[in-house]
Amino acid sequence: LERKRMQNETIAIHAGYNKKEGFGTMSVPISQTTAYAFRDSEHAANLFALKELGPIYTRLTNPTTDVLEQRFAALEGGAAAICTSSGQAASFFAIANVAEAGDNVIISDKLYGGSVTLLTYTMKRFGINAKVFKSDDASDLESLIDDKTKAIYFESLSNPQIAIPDVEKVVEIAKKHGVLTICDNTVASAALFNPIKWGVDVVVHSTSKYTNGQGTALGGIIVERDGLAEFFKANENRYSHFTTPDVSYHGLVYTDVPLPNFCLRVRLSLLRDIGATQSPHNSWLLIQTLETLSLRVDKHSENALEVAKFLESHPKVKAVNYPGLESNKYYAKAQKYFKGGKSSGLISFDVESFEEAKRIIDSAKLFSVVVNIGDSKSLIVHPASTTHSQMSPEELAKAGVNPVTVRLSIGLENTVDLIEDLNQALN
Repeated sequence: LERKRMQNETIAIHAGYNKKEGFGTMSVPISQTTAYAFRDSEHAANLFALKELGPIYTRLTNPTTDVLEQRFAALEGGAAAICTSSGQAASFFAIANVAEAGDNVIISDKLYGGSVTLLTYTMKRFGINAKVFKSDDASDLESLIDDKTKAIYFESLSNPQIAIPDVEKVVEIAKKHGVLTICDNTVASAALFNPIKWGVDVVVHSTSKYTNGQGTALGGIIVERDGLAEFFKANENRYSHFTTPDVSYHGLVYTDVPLPNFCLRVRLSLLRDIGATQSPHNSWLLIQTLETLSLRVDKHSENALEVAKFLESHPKVKAVNYPGLESNKYYAKAQKYFKGGKSSGLISFDVESFEEAKRIIDSAKLFSVVVNIGDSKSLIVHPASTTHSQMSPEELAKAGVNPVTVRLSIGLENTVDLIEDLNQALN
């Protein structure tokens, strides 16, 4: 099925699977296996030498996961995708695939707390340093780039700040200097925004969030745009490990292989050696939920806008952050970048004090106190003391995470009930 013939809603249901093969099952089968029998020794050798393509071992490839990867790549308008065991693993692999000791990455000032700690603390122990740029306008981005900069990492819709970056400006600067762009598209989701269409090189997701939508499966995915082999060749000094022989894999030169280079190297090097592999069962669960992604994200967005309007009118709420509100500073960007101007299901709002924020969270009855997002059930949390608790007060301030902020992940319930619950919690 060709991407150009289908809309995203159709891709999410049909891409990557031929039901006329095998037993003709309408549901993608679960290949719940660790290993695969080869036809003979020559077949095995050909697979390892990439002379033939096919499953070798589930740490590397799996038929069920392969369907999800093909489907997600088509959904994002990419050339290829690779699944990982979690969103954090996807982010780690995306950076580790291009950077090594002595290099640096430039990250947005508005990022998920887990990404901040990964990229500024854990990666630092590997000798990879992070610099922070102002994502709202990218005004300081160009000044931060040097010969050792390997990637620019940002979120299309940040969690929990719910900020939208100047994607075009980031991409423009990155292309000028030949630096790879990586966009975390978890919150906006592939249903609302496709970064590759705006010139981004690599997209990552925590598929545990909106892609799953039910809080039942951990997963992550990396998607690359078409043409990265040419990009690596054009910027050979910065990305020489893609254009020179990999001694750990028979001297393979990735840019000489007629396959999407970025995901191929993640698979043959990082997934092979580190093994943060997604289970076939989780891949199967994500295939099921991907089919309804567009419907669910539309409803999440509609519900969130109604709840945001209620909060904006409540006297005890000091500020509301939701890009779907016309009063929001990111409203114009939401209209520009996101399908129909819809802004997904995350809302944050500020109250009088930390104590008041805690009281509201503890008073909610329908909202569950959970650190996940994108669930069909509505969730409430205090970011400063949970998802971003590893950050210092200074880091919290720089990241725009306020101790008086409450974050909501609006689910698929009726908004009459959600608003009633918030009203009683606020009062």
